[in-house]
Amino acid sequence: MKWLLRIVFLLVAVVGLVIGALLMMPGDKLAAILTEQVRGQTGRDLKLSGDVNLSFWPVLGMETGPVTFSNASWAGPEPMLSADSMAVGVDAAALISGDLRIRRIIAENPTLRLELSEGRGNWQFDRSTPVSSGNAVSAQSKNATGTVTLDFLELTNARLVYVENDAVKFDFANVDLSANWPDVTAPLFVEAKMDVPGGKVEVDLKIPDLPAYATGVAAPLELLLRAPGGEVDFDGLVNLAGEMDGKLHIKAQDTEKMLAAFGQAGVGVPLGLGRKAEVAGHMTYTSEGRISLREMVAQLDDNRLTGEADIVISDPPQITARLNGGDLDLSRFNAPSGEGGVGGGSAAVTAAEGWSTTPIDASALALANGKIRLTANSIAVPELTLGPSDLTLNLDRSRAVLQMNPATLFSGKLTGQVVANNRNGLSVGGNLQAEGIDLQSALSTLADVTRLSGTGSGSFEFLGVGQSEDQIMRSLSGKGRLDVGRGVISGIDLDRIMGRGDGNGGATVFNSLTASFTIDQGVLRNEDLLMSLDNFRADGKGTVGIGARNIDYLFTPTALRANSGQGLSVPVRIVGPWSNPSIQPDLSKVIEAAAEGKIKELEGDAKQQVLDKVGDELGTAVTDSESLEKAVKKKLEEEAKKGLLKLLGAD
Repeated sequence: MKWLLRIVFLLVAVVGLVIGALLMMPGDKLAAILTEQVRGQTGRDLKLSGDVNLSFWPVLGMETGPVTFSNASWAGPEPMLSADSMAVGVDAAALISGDLRIRRIIAENPTLRLELSEGRGNWQFDRSTPVSSGNAVSAQSKNATGTVTLDFLELTNARLVYVENDAVKFDFANVDLSANWPDVTAPLFVEAKMDVPGGKVEVDLKIPDLPAYATGVAAPLELLLRAPGGEVDFDGLVNLAGEMDGKLHIKAQDTEKMLAAFGQAGVGVPLGLGRKAEVAGHMTYTSEGRISLREMVAQLDDNRLTGEADIVISDPPQITARLNGGDLDLSRFNAPSGEGGVGGGSAAVTAAEGWSTTPIDASALALANGKIRLTANSIAVPELTLGPSDLTLNLDRSRAVLQMNPATLFSGKLTGQVVANNRNGLSVGGNLQAEGIDLQSALSTLADVTRLSGTGSGSFEFLGVGQSEDQIMRSLSGKGRLDVGRGVISGIDLDRIMGRGDGNGGATVFNSLTASFTIDQGVLRNEDLLMSLDNFRADGKGTVGIGARNIDYLFTPTALRANSGQGLSVPVRIVGPWSNPSIQPDLSKVIEAAAEGKIKELEGDAKQQVLDKVGDELGTAVTDSESLEKAVKKKLEEEAKKGLLKLLGAD
């Protein structure tokens, strides 16, 4: 047993001497040994400076001042990692066996620069010559160099920079990051936190098979991102190029707050388009920055959409989408945030008093560029409800063009386009063609006019500028035409006014109506209204104040068979607000015509009395002027004959 004790004592003495020698070795010498080992395992330079505190067993490590870890040879000149201070520890026993088991890396105020170029990531390590992402691990395996693992990584107050093909994709500061990969067969876990407007963004990332991922093949990825206002969940595959394919689920309790957290502060989301949103589908992301969503289901406030979309990540994003909706409610589109969709405030004005003066928030026009096609059973917008419609929305730098292919409105079809432009202040315009429109529904909805009913077609061009409904309506300019078939004007009974029977119960039934108009500064002018009826025609001209919501219009019906077939006109002036206009027919000409008819009747009676008296005197019947003339002539002949006989002395 003495020899065994001597051997043990000798080994302890040797180990003690080795440890003592190491403790007596200068820190820079030990740092050089460690950096040489790191270079041998990774092919990169690790530079340590400042005071170096060492540990040896079971963890070979040090705490140092400023440190840099070099980038890949093909990447930029900036180091992959730099920090004000760092603590590094590796498993001494594993290092002796040829493996690099990193026990800890703790860095203060580090900058981590990740670069990707042509499928290569600077986080891939090699020891001699560069290798492609597809055979990085296999090349290391062939060199029989062991494995690299990471027990614990912690970066405090870090700056994260991601560069893809020489273009900076993101640059985040004030990031806290931790990661661990304790075994080759274990998952890699990464947690990160970053300060953003409104709070923090937190990321939990899990790669179950890091070695497979390192070879460049698509490997499983689980990602959960929590941000102020919502979260993003992804479960699928990822490769070294950052390309992803899998299930995506986005849930936003406050979309505006979530957008602000990602650098889109101040963007207002219209109510009905996702102030509160949930989107799910199958996502594919390519290295070119294109996101494709298939089998997509989007719940935007109370509206549900299905379809597919392609998004190019840019500023702003470029979107191409085909969406299908049921009954969509955008009727509270401009409702202020946080008020449950109820507009209001001192600036709001009821429809009966005038157009709303509440400022219109059109910032949503800047959210994206692209083309979105939407089909829906119905679409309710403020004061309007469209029926089954096929719409295409083109977005380009805060300018939206809505193409109707067609849209169903007021029981008719509407084709053409409407434009909203918010590049230099808000303006709206359009060029529309309508067919089969229910006039009573249209006029009562748009202008509080309920007296005219019928089915019409026409065209309408318009342009308005302003930041509220009131400003836009008072600035309107444009032109148009209206053609209506058989219809009714309630409140005016031309048959009764013209004395043509019992009338139509306080209404006028017409066979056709045509009119053209121009608009300037919110005032519509018409000079050629023509209405055709069975016994009448009616002409009209005047103005309609679209901005002021009033009317001053002269409507002139003409009884075609009155006045011995010469016609009789009765002007009707419509004056006042849309909600309660005054209708005042001018009866003076009717009275004049009636008086003229009575005079003729009296003249006829007097003439007949004269004829009767003359007939009695002449002793013959006299019925008209001609018979009177003959009777008088005959009487004169008889009297002359009697006078001649007396003169000649005859009996």
